[in-house]
Amino acid sequence: MMYETGEGSYTGPERKVALVHRVIMPDKDYPKEYALLLTDRRSIFILQRKTRSSFVLRGEMRYGTALVTDVEPKTLEDYENASLESLAVEASNITVPHDAVISLVMTKGEPNFRLQDLFIWLTMRRQGHKFHVYDFEMNYRDNANLETRVRFYMVPLGVYFKPRRQTQTRETILREYAMDALQIFQKVLPNRIISS
Repeated sequence: MMYETGEGSYTGPERKVALVHRVIMPDKDYPKEYALLLTDRRSIFILQRKTRSSFVLRGEMRYGTALVTDVEPKTLEDYENASLESLAVEASNITVPHDAVISLVMTKGEPNFRLQDLFIWLTMRRQGHKFHVYDFEMNYRDNANLETRVRFYMVPLGVYFKPRRQTQTRETILREYAMDALQIFQKVLPNRIISS
């Protein structure tokens, strides 16, 4: 499962809604992997430890698919006892209050292949499927009331992708992963989402 929806009631005013197991944010030095914890009031991007080289992460963003399959995803239960405030103030995490979000745009595009991607490109071409890479761009106002943007790619972990590959096309798996995330955002940001 790509995400988990929280069930049961929480005693505090803020409620954990869902967890997207993995998104990747581009960075000129080293792309960063995050788990995305959504509450009814904010999105908290929780930095994950480095599991792959920069080269592999950049490839995963281009292809929209995990190339390494041995990383276990976090679950909502892993964050059950974590204070939302402690996650929100952690310097390595990114917190976006939902009432500060101006827009959330989901786009899809075909991978841009380069010469060093030749082997992967030939493999995917042999499989006969075109597929899209999905990314989101969230625009919001930060604490200084300046418009800020965060961009993240929907790249499922191998434990999500690999079993589905037995019965589904790469295109279908990537579309479902992105659409599941879009549906979560539609619940917490109903009037700010644009899909293209």
